[in-house]
Amino acid sequence: MADTHPSRFWRNPRLPWVEARVVADGRSFCHAAHSHESFSIGAIVGGRSTYRNGHWQEVVGAGSTVIMNPGDVHACNPVGDGSWAYVMLYIDAAWLGARQAELGLGASTDFHPIATKQSEAPALHRQVLGLYRTLADGDQDPLACEQALVTFASQLHTALSLVGREEPSCDPRLRRAEQYIRAHCLEPISLDDICTASGLSASHLIRTFKRRYGLTPHEFVVNGRIQYARRQLRQGRPIAEVAQDAGFADQAHLQRTFKRYLAATPGHYQASR
Repeated sequence: MADTHPSRFWRNPRLPWVEARVVADGRSFCHAAHSHESFSIGAIVGGRSTYRNGHWQEVVGAGSTVIMNPGDVHACNPVGDGSWAYVMLYIDAAWLGARQAELGLGASTDFHPIATKQSEAPALHRQVLGLYRTLADGDQDPLACEQALVTFASQLHTALSLVGREEPSCDPRLRRAEQYIRAHCLEPISLDDICTASGLSASHLIRTFKRRYGLTPHEFVVNGRIQYARRQLRQGRPIAEVAQDAGFADQAHLQRTFKRYLAATPGHYQASR
């Protein structure tokens, strides 16, 4: 029987650096603001969406390509009742950083952020869709797919520029708060725990954290738990176990939260190939 679900994920254990999602009809999919550990790039093939990335917001439509660096807080939600369809690629940041170094971009193998948030270039749009077709073609040899992915990385950095400015200065206490949350997000931490670790008062933390990171401290904790759950589900672990390890009250709690952030249930995400 053909898969008629309006959303599907693609993964291949022989190509662990890339994952894809295809949404054929996203009118019922709404995302809470969230971020990914991976570099994300998506080709919109139908309808229109309000695309927010940090403090930047634009309405985008068919032919547009959206770009999110790792950690960029973003959301894409359909406009009106029209169709909304896209192909999204999630590329491992460390893998992409190594390809950047091979191309002579940046002084290290760390991932260097892309400056562009959205592009109307037809060539880039075709390249995203072309890479997905190659990856999802079951008759393709994994070597051919890996070659296509490396070629795409080169094309990407021909089409787009790296961020050319220094990162704005950050209060080191906010940085300590971020680091504490990242290290302990799977635990039942309190606001007082974060304040003690960072040296910030609760009112100052709440007031300034979202301004800096795009999420409140609580949202940052939940986003970290969702990203952990996503990694574990890809490994095939039982959903109930993942929910417990990720700090959720139960499987139903994970299900509700996962769907709110990623517009997919854990079961659908895990079962997709």
